[in-house]
Amino acid sequence: MLPTVEIETAPRPVRAVIWLHGLGADGHDFEPVVGEFDRRRLPPTRFVFPHAPMRAVTINGGYVMPAWYDILSQDFASRREDEEGVRQSARQIEALLARENARGIEDRHIVLAGFSQGGAIALHTGLRHPRRLAGILALSTYLPLATTLASEADAANRDVPLFMAHGHADPVVPCELGKRSGESLRALGYPVQWHQYPIEHSVCIEEIRDIETWLREVLGDPGDASAAT
Repeated sequence: MLPTVEIETAPRPVRAVIWLHGLGADGHDFEPVVGEFDRRRLPPTRFVFPHAPMRAVTINGGYVMPAWYDILSQDFASRREDEEGVRQSARQIEALLARENARGIEDRHIVLAGFSQGGAIALHTGLRHPRRLAGILALSTYLPLATTLASEADAANRDVPLFMAHGHADPVVPCELGKRSGESLRALGYPVQWHQYPIEHSVCIEEIRDIETWLREVLGDPGDASAAT
């Protein structure tokens, strides 16, 4: 089981958000975002921030750092992510989903979220997950192993709400790549909600407010807590 940082917005959480950080960061990276949310607008929610495994990253000269998968090339037109690393991380996120189930939170009340490399894993895992999730939040990222999705996607999440957001000046993961990923998902029938902001490879307060509104939509109002199971 991956080590995690956890924040509960209220006692006895009935919803969960599993939020994956980007390359080289750790589970503490998005911890402060929870403090920006108005907790009164959300049901009691457990935010789970896992730490990625340490691995060598090819484009960084083989330097070992927290990473969800190896990045083989800076060329997004080529095969740049290692397939086994992506699939290994997906299995680890599945284990976190199962742990939330064991703690009493059903898949339909769980959001998979991620930024950059973490967002890629959230998309990959969530769209193949065999039980309906509450939603997938994918920030400043792209769709990995895109050519395998049509054959591997699970029908349970064919209509899962997708929130995708990107900074239009992103020098790390080009905004156009994120937009094309969203368009590809729409072409497959997924309900993608696309947002774009005047930032680089980061998040901004306007984006956080939009995420909060979306989370309220997919997780339910605080008064819905009694419908957790």
